[in-house]
Amino acid sequence: MYFSDLEEKICTPDQLRPKPDNSALVFGKYFTDHMLEVSWDSKRGWAKPVISPMHNLQLHPGAKVLHYAIELFEGMKAYRGEDGCLRLFRPDKNMARMLSTAKRSSLPTFDAEEMIKCVKRLIQIDKEWVPYSTTSSLYIRPTFIATDPSLGVASPNEALLYVLLCPVGPYFTSGFKPISLMADPQYVRSWPGGCGAMKMGANYAPTIYIQKQSELLGHQQVLWLYGADHQLTEVGTMNIFLFMLNENGERELVTPPLDGLILPGVTRLSLLELAREWKEFRVVERTITMAEVIQAHEEKRLLEIFGAGTACVVCPVSSISYQGREYNIPRSEPSLSQRFLKTMSDIHYGRVQHPWAVDI
Repeated sequence: MYFSDLEEKICTPDQLRPKPDNSALVFGKYFTDHMLEVSWDSKRGWAKPVISPMHNLQLHPGAKVLHYAIELFEGMKAYRGEDGCLRLFRPDKNMARMLSTAKRSSLPTFDAEEMIKCVKRLIQIDKEWVPYSTTSSLYIRPTFIATDPSLGVASPNEALLYVLLCPVGPYFTSGFKPISLMADPQYVRSWPGGCGAMKMGANYAPTIYIQKQSELLGHQQVLWLYGADHQLTEVGTMNIFLFMLNENGERELVTPPLDGLILPGVTRLSLLELAREWKEFRVVERTITMAEVIQAHEEKRLLEIFGAGTACVVCPVSSISYQGREYNIPRSEPSLSQRFLKTMSDIHYGRVQHPWAVDI
C-alpha cells in the first residue's frame, strides 16, 4: 500500500451531503462525503488505495467477517485548532495497535506511515466536515475485515481495509459530569491469553447486554472486574485511573498494567506520560482490587476515580455499585481529571504546541 498510488474519485456537487449543526452531533451517526478503501488478496497483495464517495459495501454472504468475526477497528480523532489548523493526535500509536490486532486476527500487515498519509488526504478532502468547535471533533474509524467467500475457519485470502469519518460532539451528552458504575464480578470482559488487549469488534458485542443491565439499575457504565480477587480492568470501553493516597500518605495515580487484560489506550499512555512529566505525585501501573478500593474509600484515602479514552478523553466516576453496596467516590478540588482534560484539550485544539499533535 503506497500513498503515491492513491486514486481519488471526488463527489459531484449533487452527491455532497448536508452537514449537521454542531449542536445536533451524536456519536457515530453522521458520516462525511468520502471514504478510503484498500483491498488485499493473498496472491497480489495490496491494491491501490482509493478515496471515493461514501457507499455501501458489497459482500458475499459467506464472507469470513460475517461468520467468524475476523475484523478489527481503530478509533482516532482530528481536531480543528483555534488557529484554524487541522491536527491528528498521535496517529502512530493507533496504527501500531491496529497492526498488533491485525496480527492476532490473521489479517495482513501494512505500512503505518503510508496509511497515515492516506488518512490525512481523506481528511483534507472532507476538511469542511471537521467541526468549527472546541467541544467537537472528527472521529476517524479505520476498519479491517476479512472478505473472502469461504466458510472454512482459516486465515483469510481476501480482506478490505477502509476508513470512515464522522463529525462528533461530546461522547457523553451530559458533558463532563461524573458517571455511576455497576461492578458485578459475574461478568468478565477479558482473561489471560485472550484478546482483551486487542481492538476487535468481537470484544465489544458481548458487553452490550451487560451495559444494558447496568442502565436498568440506574448506572451509566460497567466497571469490568477479573479474577477471584476482583481486579479492576476497564470502565465501559475506557481505561480506568485511581488517584489516591497510598498507605504512606503519598499521592499516587494508579492504573491497571498492560498485562493482556486491558486495551493499551492512547489516551491512557498520554495521561501516564503527562503525569510522569509533572513529577508531582507517584505514577504506578499495577493490579488494583475492589478490596483495596473499598479500604482506601473507608480510610478516606481515595481522592478520585476516572475513565480515559479517545471518545470521551476523560470521564470522572461518581459512584460504584458493588456487592449490594453503593460507594460514593469523592473528587479532589481542583480535580486531576479536569486538569488532564484541559491539558489534552489544549494539545488537541492547538492552544499549546506539542509533538503529539500532528498537522494534517
